[in-house]
Amino acid sequence: MTKIADFRELTDEDLRHRERDLDEQVFRLRIQKSMGQLDSPFTLRETRRDLARVKTLLRENERNQEITTRSTDEVVGE
Repeated sequence: MTKIADFRELTDEDLRHRERDLDEQVFRLRIQKSMGQLDSPFTLRETRRDLARVKTLLRENERNQEITTRSTDEVVGE
């Protein structure tokens, strides 16, 4: 399990790369689970949660950029 603070230190590009890696890992773990080869179901749950954390941070960053852009446009429009 990775803490959200660790993810906050990453750049958007690193977060997108981490998102792809976690998505692939969840896929592999789901296949292992369906075949009965998954040693620890806790691993799948934690990986899904890490993926959700990364996606949340990416969305927060997008919204912050939108707000910043909107604020800049309003100041320029005056």
